[in-house]
Amino acid sequence: MPADPPWWTRAVVYQVYPRSFQDSDGDGIGDLGGILQRADHLADLGVDVVWLSPIYPSPQADNGYDISDYTDVDPLFGSLAQLDELITALHARGLKLVMDLVVNHTSDRHPWFEESRASRASPKRDWYWWRPPREGRAAGQPGAEPTNWHSYFSGPTWELDEARGEYYLHLFAREQPDLNWENPEVRHAVYAMMRGWLDRGVDGFRMDVINMISKDVAPDGSLRDGPPLPGLPYGDGTGSFLCGPRIHEFLQEMHREVFAGHPEQLLLVGEMPGVTVEQARLFTDPARAEVDMVFQFEHVGLDFDESKWRPRPLRMRDLKASFGRWQAGLADVGWNSLYWDNHDQPRAVSRFGDDSPRYRRDSATCLATLLHLHRGTPYVYQGEEIGMANAPFDSIDDFRDVESLNHFAQAVAHGEDPEAVLAALRRMSRDNARTPVQWDGSPSAGFTTGTPWIPVNPDATEWNAAAQRADPASVFAHHKRLITLRHTDPVVALGDFTMLLPEHDELYAFTRRLDGAALLVVCNLGASTHPLGELLPEAVAAELVLGNLTDDGDPAVLRPWEARVLRPVD
Repeated sequence: MPADPPWWTRAVVYQVYPRSFQDSDGDGIGDLGGILQRADHLADLGVDVVWLSPIYPSPQADNGYDISDYTDVDPLFGSLAQLDELITALHARGLKLVMDLVVNHTSDRHPWFEESRASRASPKRDWYWWRPPREGRAAGQPGAEPTNWHSYFSGPTWELDEARGEYYLHLFAREQPDLNWENPEVRHAVYAMMRGWLDRGVDGFRMDVINMISKDVAPDGSLRDGPPLPGLPYGDGTGSFLCGPRIHEFLQEMHREVFAGHPEQLLLVGEMPGVTVEQARLFTDPARAEVDMVFQFEHVGLDFDESKWRPRPLRMRDLKASFGRWQAGLADVGWNSLYWDNHDQPRAVSRFGDDSPRYRRDSATCLATLLHLHRGTPYVYQGEEIGMANAPFDSIDDFRDVESLNHFAQAVAHGEDPEAVLAALRRMSRDNARTPVQWDGSPSAGFTTGTPWIPVNPDATEWNAAAQRADPASVFAHHKRLITLRHTDPVVALGDFTMLLPEHDELYAFTRRLDGAALLVVCNLGASTHPLGELLPEAVAAELVLGNLTDDGDPAVLRPWEARVLRPVD
């Protein structure tokens, strides 16, 4: 790390999923006007950056991650003028704004795709991945798709366009055709768009599945099949598109074309499913000029088997091994992003903590302490700061997410028990993260004066921001203290990391050290008490810098879901 470390080493990012944050016009859908209304909440929390999930024009097949115009704001969310107002309001409060950038794919309603599919002679014919049927098969026949790849949203990754007589590639929904980054015209159109947003005052980008933009294409233009997936008629194509052969070349070109020489120090975050520690060192090495940090998915893949719809209990030592590996791997080069929650993950207090009435507050604050005291940039997902939990979805009719709905339909069609499928959805569906933010205890939780696009979690009567804002023992107040500690103590921002008790099943302990100063962090991730005096004697006499439980306990005993940030005594 340089002598003057980048500003984001001591920053905390807050993710806003606009559809569910705050509705200002009563249509039941969150919008830019709503974010403006809640800007003081963000400033009061103390975060430094607001990351805005997509607000671009979109048919909303994947809640805005299917973009039909990269240069405007969807009327559903407001207008460019309101976005300008939001940028100004956030900057006035000392906050930066990062936009979500989705350039692996567009919507099938994007003019680029409409022109591409119009004719094989179109000037944009090669802006997307068009391929003929598999040799020896007629278009539309089962198995005629150019490869056997399985889509992230169920079914094949290829959709037949009957008028053109060819298939187009979509790694996600069929309404999300993949852009062909092998075509330099595509890349430079994307770069021009990005420069336009920076000129508007945006402070950086979170780049959606950016490590999928390079496909492993043979000299003859073909793509290869992947190994068969058990129980499915499809194969695993990830070997052909995760961190493909030109990914570093593309990101370095993007950096040169868009970010190099910019007067402001921007934030560039790459979402990279399947990325390894070794790959992340390359992506985040400042000398390579690619991205500042990556979102990796290793720790959110530890509590299920072959797919997230087959959940199993998390072994805490697996979590420690994963976090510890990433802390060590990026200790001397690059930087970590730190998160429990986002718009694609179930709520952390339900997934990694204990959302029972007895331990919900304590486990939410314990998990927050653990995360924020690691080395890296913490991300707070909307509602996490008040301990929002998974929702009690009654039936499939309560779900809205295309991934969840597709999985339910496919699983039931293949003979699975609908109730068992629903149980997995309740635990792992992305809709858990998308219920409206709980601002107060009113019927719609202060989110809207209309009917919410997805039901409000009924626990909003008790768990809401209004009830917590003035309570010094609340989850919200604890997040404020954690964020302040990162801002004020260089050890939290820049200190090195050493894991302690790696084999313990419930205690998660580590040290942070910088220039002779040290912090000892001890977290009990379970409902049992533990003899801290026997396990970590140095913790008993240490000075308490920050704790998550409100009453004083025995210094030699760590209580259920207790977290302590300690300063060892010399």
